[in-house]
Amino acid sequence: MKFKILHTNDIHSRTDNFSKISTKIKELKDENTLILDAGDFHDFKDVMFQGTDGTVGAKLLLEAGYEAIAIGNNDGFEGVDILTSMINNTTLPFLSCNIVNLDKSSIEGVKRSIIIDKSGVKFLIIGTSPDYNDFFPLLGMNALDYKEEILKEIDFNKGKYDVCILLSHLGLIEDTDIANTMDGIDIIIDGHSHKLMEEVQLVNNTFIHMSGCYGENLGILEFDYDGKISNVKGLNYNIANEKMDESILKIIEENKKIAKNNLGVPLYNINRDMWHDVVEENPITNLLADAIRDVFNCDIGLINSGIMNSGIRKGEVSLKKLIEICPSPLNPTYMEIQGKYLKSALEQSLEPEICYKDGSGAGFRGKFLGRLHISGALIEHNENHIIKIIINGQELEEEKYYRVATSDYLQRGSGYKDLANNKNEKYKVEYIRIILRDYLCREEFIKNASVDRWINKKITKKC
Repeated sequence: MKFKILHTNDIHSRTDNFSKISTKIKELKDENTLILDAGDFHDFKDVMFQGTDGTVGAKLLLEAGYEAIAIGNNDGFEGVDILTSMINNTTLPFLSCNIVNLDKSSIEGVKRSIIIDKSGVKFLIIGTSPDYNDFFPLLGMNALDYKEEILKEIDFNKGKYDVCILLSHLGLIEDTDIANTMDGIDIIIDGHSHKLMEEVQLVNNTFIHMSGCYGENLGILEFDYDGKISNVKGLNYNIANEKMDESILKIIEENKKIAKNNLGVPLYNINRDMWHDVVEENPITNLLADAIRDVFNCDIGLINSGIMNSGIRKGEVSLKKLIEICPSPLNPTYMEIQGKYLKSALEQSLEPEICYKDGSGAGFRGKFLGRLHISGALIEHNENHIIKIIINGQELEEEKYYRVATSDYLQRGSGYKDLANNKNEKYKVEYIRIILRDYLCREEFIKNASVDRWINKKITKKC
């Protein structure tokens, strides 16, 4: 008997692409087709997902015919309450055998696995989520050991199924290790690594397939089953030339209106334009550096301008606007780092080609890396090199550890690698844009944001 799995992963709220995927799914599916998503379908950088508390995601997946989704890190990054609301407002199974509440109890509505019957063949679908225990506890969740939990689920369902599928958001390295070290898993539909696999990979009797990211491809895995799996073929179909599914577009249109109404309510007014630039020091990024420094009461605040897409004009400020200009789900972060690494990163930031680098990295939703902006310090430079850095009235000491407020993106060394040489990191649960929301209405911070911290000491010739 012939079967196929149509699958996606890491769509990250690219709904235009998803509408094309839906068209192809509806063309290809039959009674022996499983339709699965391996996680990170939701990305709350998108105003529509934010403004509907994520409930639009399951509506889209169900309309396209999906039968289950694994819970990826981005699916849960709005916290356990939003995740629970998403799950309990839909019939779509959200799967994870290893994501639990902080007290290790089950999250309401999360299914560890499901069994789907296709023409009398029973498929056990087990979901797994990545170990993000640096952040999950801030969100009211925890990740258990995925290998132990997978084995428990296989054992619990022994005799109830014919084919075991791991619907995983662990990533290719972890899932290759699972295939090499664990028996009993026939197929792994993979996510998290964003890898576009040209063909299915066979690892120790387990078939692994993944479909890139952002909804650019639909994964198609075909096989025969007559008591065992055979004739396995995997490909990724590029959907660029497909038509958009009108029923998906209707759901998008309806929920964009809902989101706009929910998020478009004015929070307050500001009395001046707060402009933005990728390379030049600018007031809105200065304000953010000041704000996170104040939150942690640190020696300095340090943030890259690429964390924001634009500035904001004077007048009304809404949460919708803040999500648009600061979409990255990054957390305010405390770290301690030596002066020599700060100086190296700041000197790199003088180079426009560094600032215009692709800023891609975990949690980053902007385009460019951007200039480093600082609070609590003055930097004298000649456009090519730093001459002097003054922190709280004292010249920077290269071996001294400084208390720095930043983002988890910079703390990991994303973009500016020397910043990864830190210790004693601590994270706050709210996103950076919430800090921006809370400080953009404070007149003293708006006023101070226009005070330059980068002082150009280059000597120019008179004409």
